[in-house]
Amino acid sequence: MFLANKGNSVIKPERLQPGVTIGVVGPASPMIKSRLKKGLHYLEERGYRVKLGKHVFDEDGYFAGKDRDRAEDLNQMFRDPDIAAIFCTRGGYGSPRILPLIDYELIKKHPKILVGYSDITALQLAIFTKTRLITFSGPMVAVEMAKGMEPLTEYYFWQLLKDPERKIVITTKHGIKFLKPGKVRGHLLGGCLSMVCSLLGTPYVPDFDNAILFLEDIGEEPYKIDRYLTQLKLAGILHRIGGLILGKFEDCKPSSRTAPSLTLERIIEDITADLPIPVVTDFPYGHVDIKFTMPVGGKVLIDSEENKVEFEEAAVV
Repeated sequence: MFLANKGNSVIKPERLQPGVTIGVVGPASPMIKSRLKKGLHYLEERGYRVKLGKHVFDEDGYFAGKDRDRAEDLNQMFRDPDIAAIFCTRGGYGSPRILPLIDYELIKKHPKILVGYSDITALQLAIFTKTRLITFSGPMVAVEMAKGMEPLTEYYFWQLLKDPERKIVITTKHGIKFLKPGKVRGHLLGGCLSMVCSLLGTPYVPDFDNAILFLEDIGEEPYKIDRYLTQLKLAGILHRIGGLILGKFEDCKPSSRTAPSLTLERIIEDITADLPIPVVTDFPYGHVDIKFTMPVGGKVLIDSEENKVEFEEAAVV
């Protein structure tokens, strides 16, 4: 068995306590107000107080406000001692634009739970790169919390944030498959494939050496998925990681039924053929209803002999 990232310390945020205040911010695209209202009601029904970022209702084209305002809302939530955790409204696009405006030293001094996925991937990877804080790639307020979460999604989301004693194990019973066998431990890094690729060549890309890379995406044609994965391979990322977890690639189909294409399965097999690492596919994560929340920077075990992926170390304290 290979032990990845041995000795590298991380910052774990404080567990989510009953009745605390959750800050809500929009680092990316504007949300639909009625959906946000439903999501806030969901949190309040669970006994939490909520506090909205000052600019959460702003709109500036496809952004939820000006770059400086979106960044300052996030900084302020980390600065505010009354805020115990920070949940994002939705994804879309915009997180990469605010990365230079984030106060990473502030985050180091006041680490908190941060939840989001999709475009928020850029923010989460940047925060881990600069601070080593574990964040959570999971449900968002104006998306899953607004429309109602699937029971499995909801249960494991709250367990991950609230219970540091519980180990979460995902097995073949949950539909995962092992394309390539192996056993490895490492820090879990990744998120939306296109967003991971967008950080390459920037100061915000994390050290992927011996990490467990997890990926998903939505609405990208097969040739684009091929291009992104090829970029990761040519950049040396896929040759440096200890393991690969591939989630759901929702609506990633050819735009034309008549145009020649490859299946996603074929693309993944081609790209990973020469990689001497365990590869997991069909992992329940991504732009889908049934999914596990992923602790970005948390410790994970892949074990094909036991047919499992295990979050074997608490992501909160």
